[in-house]
Amino acid sequence: MAPKDTEACGRCSMTSVVSAASEGDDGSDRDPFGDARIEVPEDRLRRAAAPQVLLGRAKRRIDQLATKITYGR
Repeated sequence: MAPKDTEACGRCSMTSVVSAASEGDDGSDRDPFGDARIEVPEDRLRRAAAPQVLLGRAKRRIDQLATKITYGR
């Protein structure tokens, strides 16, 4: 069998993605992080994440209770 000319680590894929993101429509180089980005204010992010935080805490307590009941710890 002939050796493959590809890399298993995925570095080639990342290089391709970065190259594609760095080239402008006219072929010139551009900074993919220089243009306007979607930014969420911190207070809105905290409000949006609050339900997931509460559910995560509830799940952890239920898991602890189930472990205690199951294994007596």
